[in-house]
Amino acid sequence: CPPPPPPDLPFPASPPGPCKSPPPLALLPSFSLSADFGLRLFREVSKASKEQNLVFSPHGAASVVAMLQVASEGTTRRQIQEALERGIPGALWLLQKTLGDPQGKDAVRVAEALFVQRDLPLVPTFLRRFRRLFHQTVKQVDFAESSRARGIVNAWVEQHTNGMIQGFLPEGALDALTRLVLVNAIHFKGLWQLPFPEAATRQRIFHKLGGSTVAVPMMEQTAEFHYGEFSTPGLGEYDVIELPYQGATLSMLIASPFQLDAPLSALAAAIDPALLAEWKGNMSAVTRLLVLFSLESEVDLRGPLEALGVTDMFDCHKANFMRDALFVSRALQKVKIDVNESGTEASSATAAIVYARMAPLEIVLDRPFLFVVRHNPTGARPLLCGPWGGGRAGRAPPLPGSGAGRPGGGGGGGGSR
Repeated sequence: CPPPPPPDLPFPASPPGPCKSPPPLALLPSFSLSADFGLRLFREVSKASKEQNLVFSPHGAASVVAMLQVASEGTTRRQIQEALERGIPGALWLLQKTLGDPQGKDAVRVAEALFVQRDLPLVPTFLRRFRRLFHQTVKQVDFAESSRARGIVNAWVEQHTNGMIQGFLPEGALDALTRLVLVNAIHFKGLWQLPFPEAATRQRIFHKLGGSTVAVPMMEQTAEFHYGEFSTPGLGEYDVIELPYQGATLSMLIASPFQLDAPLSALAAAIDPALLAEWKGNMSAVTRLLVLFSLESEVDLRGPLEALGVTDMFDCHKANFMRDALFVSRALQKVKIDVNESGTEASSATAAIVYARMAPLEIVLDRPFLFVVRHNPTGARPLLCGPWGGGRAGRAPPLPGSGAGRPGGGGGGGGSR
């Protein structure tokens, strides 16, 4: 039997019998709330970003904020609860259990860790709730040895993202005043339900915002994909294509405005669980698709979280964590995604550092688009999402231990490669 949910989480009563399973996913309204928070945070991140290309993990960010909720009290806790909305910890518990199903064909690994100063006494009730909700042990480190502590955290992140994210915490992120580092790591490797033939990939012209063009490698195949045309106020018309992964529990939705001068920020600002459900429920089949991209982004979450009303936890005079003089000095996320002929491989790491979108015969994605990797059974918070406005594109460099190298692309944080 799976372990029971934490007793203070908002689950309906378990059915009688020797094995008390969690309720069906569709019975939990908190999933829609969970998705809403992640997407609201994504809108703030997108609004604040000056990059045309961005990848963000709503799930990873919400998980770390939920960890902070468990550790907080008073006004700090109320602000986090109001931003998250009720039921989020329960939704997190069940969604992460579903994502981690070893029988699933979509390989998703989610892990959390709490790195704590070796001599910091923690409230026992917090430790019990943290372990039950996130199923991770607390790791003690000495932040006075900041370089060594940073190496420990970065090694954990690298291990839990299959080597995709290296050097997560930058130099200077930790020092002797650091008391807690809460980290969420996600590694996703999904194979397309219908893989693209690599021999069909070729250079094509991509139309960037502003009217310029660039040659990028694009995949191509003749097969049926779900496709729909939609209209959003302030944005106009756009099309949405769904690319399912083998396990069927996850799929990538790609939305691209018809007008080349339409800003993706308008689409990002409109995205919410209801819009995603509308996309999924109003699609027909098309016969061809072309796209290939790779992204890496680093995001500072403090501004977006403060825009959602979560302010006190960043204030050394107002923060209230476990009745100790602690506050959050930094909230960081780093995400990498590689979309190729076989499928998608992506990883994200999010940390809070506590300081003391008539079908034509051919659909060509040769213009800016917004992508969303969505959990289909629940419609819950997307694992990954972001805009891609063009620029240099190509395959990601080979991962450590992946064998022969693939044609590489350059790139850096916050842009395409």
